[in-house]
Amino acid sequence: MQFKKILLCFGTRPEAIKMAPLYHRLCQSSLRSLGKHETGSAQPEKDEDQKRNFEVEVCVTAQHREMLDQVLDFFEIVPDYDLDLMQPKQTLNSLSANILFKIDEVLSIAKPDLVLVHGDTTTSSMVALAAFHLGIKVGHVEAGLRTYNKQAPFPEEINRQITSRIADIHFTPTTQATQNLLNEGISPNAIVETGNTVIDALFWTINKIGTANYENNEIEVLKNTIPTHKKIVLVTGHRRENFGEGFQNLCEALLEISEREDVLIVYPVHLNPNVKEIVYELLSNKDNIKLIPPVSYPAFVWLMQQSYLIVTDSGGIQEEAPSLEKPVIVTRSVSERPEGVAAGFSTLVGTDTQKIIENIQAMLDDFKGFGKRQNPYGNGNASGQIVDYLSR
Repeated sequence: MQFKKILLCFGTRPEAIKMAPLYHRLCQSSLRSLGKHETGSAQPEKDEDQKRNFEVEVCVTAQHREMLDQVLDFFEIVPDYDLDLMQPKQTLNSLSANILFKIDEVLSIAKPDLVLVHGDTTTSSMVALAAFHLGIKVGHVEAGLRTYNKQAPFPEEINRQITSRIADIHFTPTTQATQNLLNEGISPNAIVETGNTVIDALFWTINKIGTANYENNEIEVLKNTIPTHKKIVLVTGHRRENFGEGFQNLCEALLEISEREDVLIVYPVHLNPNVKEIVYELLSNKDNIKLIPPVSYPAFVWLMQQSYLIVTDSGGIQEEAPSLEKPVIVTRSVSERPEGVAAGFSTLVGTDTQKIIENIQAMLDDFKGFGKRQNPYGNGNASGQIVDYLSR
């Protein structure tokens, strides 16, 4: 089948980061709709002078709002459809129902030949289901990651498996992800191994923030407050399965690490009250610990560049850090990204306080670099490979 019109759908900050380079690569080979329109309004006129292969549109559910908007602005993306679904204290079920209801109208208006979704979010699984109901083909970017534990990560593991059951094309980031799908009976003809588009986004960001005329107030403030003579331990955390005891154990470990005079812990604290309340209660006003609000993606990339090591439960950071030659301590018991662990870039420690302390101390004292090991998640050309496949 030839795909003439492609609709990219995403709703969260991580999805937007990973879909941004693919969007721009598609636009280089596309007939791009001009302007932004709300659901139910007339479609904008097309630029008929451009001789390109695809017509490309973007729909955001805004499952995240402010964090999503930051990424859209940085990567210069103006959505054609914005469902604006973020609500305070929204449950997964109500979010899922709202996505199904609202995306139905978008798909009916846009009439794409192919919908591209990403990864493991509620947006991805519900949009894929809605497209399937309407007989529209689905391409799944970052397909095939698995823990086979439906509680970890929750609800992402099941979201990803649901999307795999629906998708017509599976763009996998690694050989292991490809093998997972083959083991589940997915036809090899439906699988395209590309690397991960997050590496494309990372290189884009490094180049942009490194230009002489780029201005970012967050980065300037950080430059004036982050010392250069200490080993920076960058910390993030947001996973539901770590709420409560898991975050308390992490904070206790960070308190002990902060007793080292050669270390500064920098922790952009997630706004979820289940994270924020514990972290600020245990780590506020402590020597060698700097708690800051969440930062934009370019500012976070800058922080990763300055760090000595990273402590996180994030999946995307596990993929990005090897390209920056930064070791990662992963505060999860299982990871759907085992390639980084196998290659020695990441270490799974769970949320046991003593294990976190021992692994951070060992890395601070003994890390000698990764040598010539290559990032198992790609070299920055995943978007190009996806577009090449769709062009053929």
